[in-house]
Amino acid sequence: MTESSTAMPLTFDEVIAQRKSVRGFLPKPIPKEELHKIFALAQQAPSNCNIQPWNVAVASGESCQAIRGKLMAAVNEQVPSNPDYSRTERFEGVFRQRQVDTAVELYNNMNIGRGDKEGRQWAMMRNFELFDAPHIAFISMPKIFNESVAIDVGMYAQTLMLSMTAHGIGSCAQASVSRYPDIIREHFGLDDGLAVLIGISFGYEDTTVPANRTIVPRANIEEEVLFLD
Repeated sequence: MTESSTAMPLTFDEVIAQRKSVRGFLPKPIPKEELHKIFALAQQAPSNCNIQPWNVAVASGESCQAIRGKLMAAVNEQVPSNPDYSRTERFEGVFRQRQVDTAVELYNNMNIGRGDKEGRQWAMMRNFELFDAPHIAFISMPKIFNESVAIDVGMYAQTLMLSMTAHGIGSCAQASVSRYPDIIREHFGLDDGLAVLIGISFGYEDTTVPANRTIVPRANIEEEVLFLD
């Protein structure tokens, strides 16, 4: 990823291949004009009957610092989490193996050993520090909708992150920050009828951060795709 405006535009294949979870950002903010371009492009995401059920709240500058502080305080003070939707925290079989493989690769790059409880606690807190990102987007949908509409919101989130990649911006999708939806709703003045699904920290990648060396493989399509003639 690059900040240079003179760099050759990425092809669609390159955008797909280069998108990754960035866990360390430079403090440099993204210009507002660029932000608007990124989010305008993401608005082209598909949705059932074109209902566009996503609600997006973006914090930058002092607002980003404030929400970062509120989330970190909630964790440090051991405030009970109350996510709007229950999430599967236990994976089994091949899903568990992929989870473990990803964690091993990430912790190895961060020089955190298996028994390093302090290091692992620090790594967990990095989520709520938003990996030092200068911006974060919280994506919500009306509580009247269920999982079928959440698919639409997921397609929006992917489109948004690809739009960021195409504009030289790194991102990290974070389910962890949705553990405290009341903090997020209060910070942005969101309607109580909105359920927080995910946060996306984003900004210019800090390539000196060891965690950003983490590139995890994807399964072969033979494992996931069935072709019938």
